[in-house]
Amino acid sequence: MTKKLLITLSILTLFASCGTRSGNATISDCIDGVVINGVRWATRNVDMPGTFAETPESFGMLFQWNRKKAWSATDERAVGWNDTPDLGTTWYAENDPCPVGWRVPTEQELRSLDEVNSVWTRQNRVRGRLFGTAPNQIFLPAVGANNRYGEFQLSGVWGFYWSSTLYSATTSWSLLSGDNTNLMHFFHAHGLSVRCVAIN
Repeated sequence: MTKKLLITLSILTLFASCGTRSGNATISDCIDGVVINGVRWATRNVDMPGTFAETPESFGMLFQWNRKKAWSATDERAVGWNDTPDLGTTWYAENDPCPVGWRVPTEQELRSLDEVNSVWTRQNRVRGRLFGTAPNQIFLPAVGANNRYGEFQLSGVWGFYWSSTLYSATTSWSLLSGDNTNLMHFFHAHGLSVRCVAIN
């Protein structure tokens, strides 16, 4: 084979295996992210720890603050839920569910995203909010969340996205995204989505 053909086949193999766990590449290898307000955002939610969800509209998994265990975003009630808050002072690197090269955003990074133009919309039949200006946009699906008792609520109405920034001993900042947006603090035992930013 010619060198040009080998390069073309390698690229096709990489993208064919994006979204599967059986190929040599992972979704993480295929995501460069989008720069909005100087921050590089992943284009998909975190799924199982260390992986991104299959599509920008996929819910991914839910996480309690500063814990790496993933919970389904479709179960009505989580089994084996831990309703005690983590008492860490930040989201420690060893508990970060983001893939290599990414991390949980800070409160300030979530605020910078909240400051850009955004619209409540439906993308591929999934409700959510589109942030930024084309082509630099990300879609945050309205996943809903697990309350502090592990009960899944508000799917299709709100998206809740953690920051790594502490608000109090038992609460941390997060972005609330629905027909409007706001930064709020949530009890650490809630299960929220994670949208990663690139490590500089």
